[in-house]
Amino acid sequence: MTAPLPRLDGLTTTAPPELVAHFRAQGWWDAETLAERIDALARMRPDDAAFIMADSRFSWADYARTSDRIAWALTGLGFARGDRVAVVLPDGPTVHAAFVGLEKAGLVIVGIGARAGDAEIAHLIRRTGARALITQTQQRDRTAADMRAALAEREAPFEHLVELPDFAHDIEAPILIDSAAAATEPRPTTPFGPDELFMINSTSGTTGLPKCVMHTQNRWVYFHKLAADAGRFGDDEIFMGAVPAPFGFGLWTAHFSPVILAAPTVLLPKFDAGAALDLIEREKVTVLCCVSTQFIMMLNEQAERPRNFSSLRSMFTGGEAVPYERAAEFERVTGAAVLQFYGSNETGAMSCTTAADSREHRLRTAGRIIPDMEVRLFDVDTGADVTGERTTGQPGCRGPATCLGYWDDAGANAKLFTKDGYMLMGDIVNIDAGNYLSVIGRTSDFIIRGGKNISAPAVEEEVARHPAVALCAAVPAPDPVFGERVCIYAELRPGQSLELAELTSHLKTRGISREWYPEHLVVVDALPRSSGGKVAKGDLREDAKQRFGVAR
Repeated sequence: MTAPLPRLDGLTTTAPPELVAHFRAQGWWDAETLAERIDALARMRPDDAAFIMADSRFSWADYARTSDRIAWALTGLGFARGDRVAVVLPDGPTVHAAFVGLEKAGLVIVGIGARAGDAEIAHLIRRTGARALITQTQQRDRTAADMRAALAEREAPFEHLVELPDFAHDIEAPILIDSAAAATEPRPTTPFGPDELFMINSTSGTTGLPKCVMHTQNRWVYFHKLAADAGRFGDDEIFMGAVPAPFGFGLWTAHFSPVILAAPTVLLPKFDAGAALDLIEREKVTVLCCVSTQFIMMLNEQAERPRNFSSLRSMFTGGEAVPYERAAEFERVTGAAVLQFYGSNETGAMSCTTAADSREHRLRTAGRIIPDMEVRLFDVDTGADVTGERTTGQPGCRGPATCLGYWDDAGANAKLFTKDGYMLMGDIVNIDAGNYLSVIGRTSDFIIRGGKNISAPAVEEEVARHPAVALCAAVPAPDPVFGERVCIYAELRPGQSLELAELTSHLKTRGISREWYPEHLVVVDALPRSSGGKVAKGDLREDAKQRFGVAR
């Protein structure tokens, strides 16, 4: 009898050898790393574009050269293999070169979104023990030195500040380490393999600050293979990745799939619907990857000033419920198939729609479950496996798309994994007779704004720190563009008043990420309570639907 395969449990930073051998035998995982592939492309087609920006192009030779320079600079700092380095950079060739440079140097990326607030950045640096921070000299409205000082005040010091130039415009510009030009001559490095931990990024926890998800390269190689099959990719694709690189969706769409296909990727440092449409038309983009909010904004912009969309073949979206009418409109306007995956930063993918599915299945469901991912259903209350007994439950999976677990977080891993090693999602789903999955509810208290999961309890904790607030609750307010926006219902202390702008200013001074900022504030005399005395959030959600659900 064949021995059962080992199960991931969040306790290792390398996929178990038996699992690797099995996944490779099935053709799901590869032996080649991303860095090796980029270096090969730099030799075979050095002048072809790897990344395209509005005003510049970045070749495969540029990609290999800049990632080498970063690796050599960091290797000279005396870090141990597997040490963590935080990266806070906007989208563009530089952030991808930084990721590959760290891979080549054998240093783990701590990927942090460019819009993250100081509280989140400090938490992730402390949580992962990052020894350096990579950013640009001017990050949003302050210098890198100012960022370092602000993080030190939040008890998140690090040893080295690495400032990268805009390589898209000057690949030989100096790399600064602690304000001095770094040495970037060739030196030996110890790159990661495709089955080792190469990146940690964040995911929204149900309470408190984000948890840290551990990634191997091969989970995204497998995800690419799913996408290539679903979208019927050819050898002439041109990608546009609209989701920032540190996040799962952004990783496969701009960091992995284009390299594996040797395809160029069109990038924007900051999403703008008009600029995106101009580049789709100019560069003849064939594969668009964006969240629902972004494609809705593009549709609205297209109605104002039409562009030629005829090159588009597929548009991948996800992270939230796909709005049927607008998605159908996108298909009619562009002729491209709207496709999606159902999964999370942790699970990767449990189901997907394909170009072969009907429009009803593509846009009304999250697609068929993926056999390789061993999807199961569990009872929400007891945790019992109810697969085969019921069609509804909390989904779990294990397979080649899952992450390794959470970094150094036994409590969170215990909640993520079942006793049998299945990784759970925070939703309630139905799986029909045709194996099509549909999300019908949530087990976690999240607000999903523009594809970003926002923890309602975490927002409540911050809002409650305002001196005027006695008690508060955060719930989703429906929105035609973002899907949901953060809405705060608040009881105030006697004699106090509060305006939304004042509350936002309070959160800004606390370094809270902008996505958490409430966009609606409803002051009430008393929050509704359940029979057990808890705030009746169901009543508030219904009230928010009534107040803000009118189409605008």
